[in-house]
Amino acid sequence: MFIDRVKIRVASGKGGDGVTAFRREKFVPRGGPSGGDGGKGGDVWMEADESLNTLLHLRYNPEHKADRGRHGEGSNRHGKDSPDVVIKVPVGTQVFDAESEELLFDFTESGQKFLAAKGGKGGWGNQHFATSTNRAPRYHYVGRTGEERELQLELKLIADVGLVGFPNAGKSTLISVISAAKPKIADYPFTTLEPNLGVVDLGEYKTFVVADIPGLIEGASEGAGLGDRFLRHVERTKLILHLVDVSSISGRDSISDYEIIDRELANYNQDLADRPQIVVATKIDALDEPERLERLREAADADGKPFLQISAVTNLGTKDLVNLVAQKLAEIKATEIDLSDEIDV
Repeated sequence: MFIDRVKIRVASGKGGDGVTAFRREKFVPRGGPSGGDGGKGGDVWMEADESLNTLLHLRYNPEHKADRGRHGEGSNRHGKDSPDVVIKVPVGTQVFDAESEELLFDFTESGQKFLAAKGGKGGWGNQHFATSTNRAPRYHYVGRTGEERELQLELKLIADVGLVGFPNAGKSTLISVISAAKPKIADYPFTTLEPNLGVVDLGEYKTFVVADIPGLIEGASEGAGLGDRFLRHVERTKLILHLVDVSSISGRDSISDYEIIDRELANYNQDLADRPQIVVATKIDALDEPERLERLREAADADGKPFLQISAVTNLGTKDLVNLVAQKLAEIKATEIDLSDEIDV
């Protein structure tokens, strides 16, 4: 099950208390204070793990609490620090404060760590308070309390390419053909109910990641069909493949579908509408009205977007599409490097 939003509660450990104690040693005249310090309470950390791709493991385990530090003892024995608690999350997870909705951290790389709750410091024993005028202090500090907070976690898939389009536009079939992903495929709308990731192998150890976003409909930017949740997963993609069914099987107009999806992307986030996009006419093996294909080609040309026609079922045009995507990603990467060099200068 794919879960991309979950709320958890984290609580770090309280610091152990210091202790009041005195030495009673045969050859130490008058003895003296010997109360040890308390140990530190455990921290709660979050760490990005590339082997995870869902927040499901946190839905049924929402409470994460570290142990308190051990109390100090006599003979200057310090209490033991409590071990830290580490919560593993997928790369692409954003951490928000559940009350203020402030973004606290964004995991964009595997291995990144975020201190979600800091453990309390251990209290001092009475040995710390001995002075020349107060040689037998009879007090100590208690350990400090840990932090406790409620966090909202939201996962945005990190992929190079995002597939968008109406339900049954052929997104799942395409990703199953060009990668090893095996999404559910059927001839009815909303077959895909959760995003799927696929890795496309270009050879020579070169790959790119494709995200199959569940079908969008008109009003998706406002939540229709859970579109606002699905659109979040396109935000991190560098390139968008806009798939449009040009067959008459769906009973919809291809130009209308193309314009609606573009409008929903812009309504959700204008940056998505401005992102590099390739328009892909799908199901041309079932094309019975050639003018539908030509009208879509003209619309894409008018918007200055590359256009390709494919049939994922027969593999027609899929290789050309993969090569074009690889070329566009290389151009985007080169542009990003140039911009970073200018910033460094």
